[in-house]
Amino acid sequence: MRELGVPHPRLPLPSAGGEDDPAAFLAWLREAIPMVEHLGIEAMQRDGEALEWRLAIAPSLNDKGTGFGGALTAQTTLLGWCWATLWLRRHGVERDVVVAEASQRFLAPVTGDYRLVCTPESEDGPARLEERLAERGRGRIALVQRLYCGETLCLEARGDYAVRPAG
Repeated sequence: MRELGVPHPRLPLPSAGGEDDPAAFLAWLREAIPMVEHLGIEAMQRDGEALEWRLAIAPSLNDKGTGFGGALTAQTTLLGWCWATLWLRRHGVERDVVVAEASQRFLAPVTGDYRLVCTPESEDGPARLEERLAERGRGRIALVQRLYCGETLCLEARGDYAVRPAG
């Protein structure tokens, strides 16, 4: 059971240049953030700079039988945090990530199981983050999350994620 004000132990970094095992990362995430157990995340995969979750709608239903906006918003924010955290881990950097700003646009109702895809807002975002970390020991990256129900884009979110300085 998590305690208020007590940080959860970090997951050890993967071996140099290695990738995180998605199942192991999700298991750690469920322990670190208890709410994750109830989000309906069924799978996670990375493809280049894109991080994708497959989710069941059942835990996020609203009173109308569609996706609840608050749950979907929490999922987009957390997926962005995971993108930044996993990017740092691939680069051998152990730092805290926080969401600094987030916004959403709801475009269509979510009526079934869905997928969320997170990518950098700009192609050079990861390179700029890497430069800032090297120069200042901290940095920021803008990420976009898109929720698809089938081929329908239902939600588009944007977030600025800050990498805090060491210490």
